[in-house]
Amino acid sequence: MGYAFPVNGPDAEFWNARFLAKDTPWDRRGPGPQLLAWLDAGVLAPCRIAVPGCGSGRDVAELARRGFDVTGIDCAPAACTLARERLASGALRGAVVEGDVLSWRPDALFDAVYEQACLCALHPTQWRRYEASLAAWIRPGGALFAMFAQRPRPNALEEGIIEGPPYHCDINAMRMLFDDDRWQWPAPPYPRAAHPNGMHELGLVIRRR
Repeated sequence: MGYAFPVNGPDAEFWNARFLAKDTPWDRRGPGPQLLAWLDAGVLAPCRIAVPGCGSGRDVAELARRGFDVTGIDCAPAACTLARERLASGALRGAVVEGDVLSWRPDALFDAVYEQACLCALHPTQWRRYEASLAAWIRPGGALFAMFAQRPRPNALEEGIIEGPPYHCDINAMRMLFDDDRWQWPAPPYPRAAHPNGMHELGLVIRRR
C-alpha cells in the first residue's frame, strides 16, 4: 500500500485503511482455533472478558454466543463498525470500544483477556506499555489467554532489523515481558495453532498474580 509507518510502527490510520479496503489477510474467517479448543474443553468458561485488537469481531461474537460478558477494543473505527454489525446480526450482547489499548482502562476489572492478534500488531517499543495495560485490566487471579505469533524473520536474526507487522513474539522475550512479578506462567510445551499466512501461534494461559 506504500504506507510509511511512524517510528513506532503502524498506527490507527493504517489499520483503519486496511479494514476499509478489506485488506485483512490475517483474518481466519472464523474464531481462532485455540480459542475454540479452550472453550470446548472448559478451560475458558463464561466470565467478564476483553478482546484487545478485536478487529471485525469474530472472536467477540463467538464469546458472546457462548454467554460471556465480552468487550472488544480496537483503534480502527472501521473495525469497530464491523464488530458491532456482527454482534447485531447475530442478536448477540457484547460491547465494542474504539480506543487505544495502550491507554484505555475499563470501569471494572476483567476476569480474563483473550490476546490473539494485538501484541504482534504493536511495534516492540510499545510492548511494555501494552503489558502494563493488560495487568491493569485483569483482576488478581484472572487469566491472560495469549496467542503469541511466531514469525521469525531472517533480517532480524542476521542484522537486528525489526520487521512487521506481524512482529515476532519470541517466547524468551515474552517470558521477560510478562515476568514473575505480575504473571504466573504454565510449563511448556504450549499448544500450536497454524495460521493461513504461514506463521503459527503458541497458546498460553498466564495467570495474573
